[in-house]
Formats: sequence, C-alpha cells, structure tokens
Amino acid sequence: MSVRFGAGVLSVVLAVAMVCLVCEVSAQGQAAPAGSSQGYSSSNKSAAKGTSSGGAAAASAKTDPPAPDPSPGGGNVPQDSKAPTAAKPVADDAYIVGVADSLLISVWKEPDFSGPVVVRPDGVITVPVAGDIHVAGLTTTQVQEAITEKLKGIVTEPQVTVIVRDIKSRKVYLMGKVGRVGAIPLVGRETVLQLLAESGGVDKFAKTKKIYILRTEGEHQKRIDFPYKKVLAGKEPDLELEVGDVIVVP
Repeated sequence: MSVRFGAGVLSVVLAVAMVCLVCEVSAQGQAAPAGSSQGYSSSNKSAAKGTSSGGAAAASAKTDPPAPDPSPGGGNVPQDSKAPTAAKPVADDAYIVGVADSLLISVWKEPDFSGPVVVRPDGVITVPVAGDIHVAGLTTTQVQEAITEKLKGIVTEPQVTVIVRDIKSRKVYLMGKVGRVGAIPLVGRETVLQLLAESGGVDKFAKTKKIYILRTEGEHQKRIDFPYKKVLAGKEPDLELEVGDVIVVP
C-alpha cells in the first residue's frame, strides 16, 4: 500500500515537472521575439540618432558662414596702401646761387671752416683760412666742389656740404591791383598764376584782360601779354617766370 502511494506521488511530481518545463519553454519562445524587437528598435534608434547628428552637422556646415579674411587694418597684416606723398622741395643742386643769398657751409669734423655766409655784391664768399671764393652763378654742387678744392691743401679729405638758407637773389616783382605788391623770391620754376595766388590774388576791380609781364633780355625789355582768364580756364598754358620779371596788373 505504501509502495503504490509512492508511485502515485512520483507520477504526480513528474507530471507537474513536465507542465512546468513546457510552460518555461513556451515563455522563452514568446520572450525571444519581444527581445528581438527591442534590440531592433534600439538599433534603429541609434541609427536614427546617427542620421540626425549627421544631418545637423551637414546643416551646420551649410548655414555657418566661412571664416572672414583678416581685416586689412587689423593685426600685423601688411598693408600696401600708399599715402599720398607731399610735394618735394626744389633740390639744392638745381638752384643757382646769386648775390645776397645766404648759404650754410658745413665741413665734416672741421667746425672752424663751417658756418653761415652771405654772397657779397661781387658774387664772392669768404671761407676762413681758405679765403675768397666766387660762387655767384654756380649751383650748390659746384660751390661744394670749389670749397673742397680750396681746402685740400689745409684739410685731409675735406667733406663739404652747402645748403641754401635764404634766397634773396632770385626775385620777381608784382605791381598793380593785387593782394600784395613788391618783390617776391622765386624759389623754383614758378608760373604767373602761382605767383598771383601767393600774393593774395588779383583785386576784384583789376582789368584782368590787360595783365602783362615785363621781361629784360640782354639790354632790351619786352612786354608779354598774359591772357589771365584763358589760362585760369585751362585754355592757354601758364607762363613760367624768370628772375627779374615784373608782373603788372592794371
């Protein structure tokens, strides 16, 4: 009796075990598709995230403007802009020394031979120790050479520089109805219009059609009519002045 009961209990236990095994297998079979679906969804999410990031990067590349070039005026970027240059003064080499001009003579390392001098009425200057030197009618370069020759027997390899300090020999004269009459130094190759402008211009009552220049050539003096309005309008060339010219504005 006890043996039969044990066999029945055993059969029941085996049956329950089989049912549990079947249920477990069934549960695993149902869980696999769900897990597979979840894994696919995660992969899709990652792919979607990657696509979204790539799209954002592409959009950023399209929308972001390129880096601006360095500003011409900023940092240490060199500039090629050229500032307008001022007009150059008349070179001393082109100037002819005349009577009453003031010159500055400089001899390198020789202060005893250096200093200002004035051209005398006879066209001569006096350099200490070297003596008298005729300079009227010479350019400053020629004056330097003349002084250098005089000093060669006194100074070893003299280096001479001559600078025009004050121009008094080259003059033109203004007369009539202008802003300022009198003698005006002629520094360079100036014209009638330039000189009139320098003197303050012509008077409003001046007879501009009758302006003329008196010029001495040798022993003779000639009259040169000056078409003021045509020159002012650019229809006629301006007249270059010469030393001693007299401009008359009636």
